[in-house]
Amino acid sequence: MNDDTIKLLRECEAGIKMGIESLDEVIESAKDEKLKNILIEGKDQHLELEGETRELLRRYNDEGKEPAAMAKMMAKMKSNFKMMAGDADANIADLITDGCDMGIKTLNRYINQYPAADTEVKKLVGKVILAEESLERSIRPYL
Repeated sequence: MNDDTIKLLRECEAGIKMGIESLDEVIESAKDEKLKNILIEGKDQHLELEGETRELLRRYNDEGKEPAAMAKMMAKMKSNFKMMAGDADANIADLITDGCDMGIKTLNRYINQYPAADTEVKKLVGKVILAEESLERSIRPYL
């Protein structure tokens, strides 16, 4: 175990938590049932990945990391603002697509920033990136 491993795991957990919170905020506003189901499946997948991340953190005797308060507040403000205008499903797709893009970009940055992280942790981060990419692709038709 090394410092890069813990730092990467913490950032991965914080990103997953942001994703879950974002999905929670918009699921009930979805009008189209198929979109709602896609969002629920995305949330379920994120919850599963969060469990895997927590298990690794426990194994490394670490408490993990919460998302930054400012990032959470800004995301919530953006979500509330977007949801007030126009087509709810298109706005949801736009918000979640932006969030997925941010998650993918950020996690790739952290993989590069923490190159000495254990392979098992890098594989987990790769699974999170794939989940983000899949969710983003599945909601594109609603943009």
